[in-house]
Amino acid sequence: MLANILLLVLNTVCGFITLMLLARFYMQWQRISFRNQIGQFVVTTTDWVVRPLRRFIPGVLGLDLASLLPAWLVQVLLVAFELSLRGAVFSGNAGAVALGLLGVGLIETVRMMIYLLFAVVLGSVVLSWVSPHAPLAPLLHALADPFLRPFRRVVPSIANVDLSPLVLLLVLQIVLMVLAGLRGGFAPLLFGA
Repeated sequence: MLANILLLVLNTVCGFITLMLLARFYMQWQRISFRNQIGQFVVTTTDWVVRPLRRFIPGVLGLDLASLLPAWLVQVLLVAFELSLRGAVFSGNAGAVALGLLGVGLIETVRMMIYLLFAVVLGSVVLSWVSPHAPLAPLLHALADPFLRPFRRVVPSIANVDLSPLVLLLVLQIVLMVLAGLRGGFAPLLFGA
């Protein structure tokens, strides 16, 4: 029972840190201003790790790797800790185990990215229906729009109702299913099966 409580707390803390780092990555990538309440919250909660890393990790093609890499590392460490706490025995060679942990950590980071995109798209859609002029609406629309734009070209509106968010959410759900299958593919590396 104590192990489960510890895992719950660690999952919550690591998930929060990862989501904040990924939100910073998304906002930087989309050139979204951080001069709003959400942006300030994201910067304040991630500056302790991102600012020092920027000295050593440069951005590449406009991507803020100083935000993305620590999110990945947090997930790698969480996966390693969770597996060891659950009694997993890493029986492969050290290189294979490290590769397996890095792979599962990457899959978990992508999964967290997808969950963040789910929240952004749902928030954008709900605000467009109930409060299109809310202060948070422009931020969510700006974050969701690049992902919805390709679907808007293909999916026609019906009676002025944009169905592209539904299609995007369906595609994201399929990607989550594929990621779950890929995660199982790393088990032989981790456990030497």
